[in-house]
Amino acid sequence: MSVFVKICGLRDAQTVAAAIEAGADAIGFVFAESPRRVSVDQAFEAVSGVGASVKRVAVMRHPSNDEWQEVLENFAPDVLQTDIQDFAELEVPPQVQAWPVFRQGGRIPSQDLPYVFVYEGQSSGAGETVDWVRAAALSGKGRMVLAGGLNSGNVARAIGEARPWGVDVSSGVESSPGVKDKEKIRQFISAVRAAEIEA
Repeated sequence: MSVFVKICGLRDAQTVAAAIEAGADAIGFVFAESPRRVSVDQAFEAVSGVGASVKRVAVMRHPSNDEWQEVLENFAPDVLQTDIQDFAELEVPPQVQAWPVFRQGGRIPSQDLPYVFVYEGQSSGAGETVDWVRAAALSGKGRMVLAGGLNSGNVARAIGEARPWGVDVSSGVESSPGVKDKEKIRQFISAVRAAEIEA
């Protein structure tokens, strides 16, 4: 199986280029309170020249519709990722994919989900690993992107246990909070690709 890889919390064109060169399928930009937070202008500059084959993800948490509309208008993301309950208050045009976030310990839908969704812990970007066995039960409901505490040392085991459609990493490819490490990005994606072969 081919595992979708999102590198999140990017802030500049150099690390964006490193992520894409390493084989990332999606690049995430955080517009919520975080050491990785970027302005709309920073995010726009960072993706200048990025081809359409790589998804540009706006990562938010409980934004107002005005905050989201500013990101939509000036960054033009392919995807909006935010907590599931936020979407009831946001105007998301059909050309933008909605990736709802379900958090461990929160309400989990009983029905199958016909879209991509993210499963992570209560605190985004905190290196908080979720229960992969519990995640495996959810992964059968649709295209789950597993997030939380992943790094090159544990992602193969996470893929083996949780069987996600995709994986999402941020703090696990950093040298310090908010500072991405290009070599760690390469190592992470290499570990994912190796896990695919073993699966």
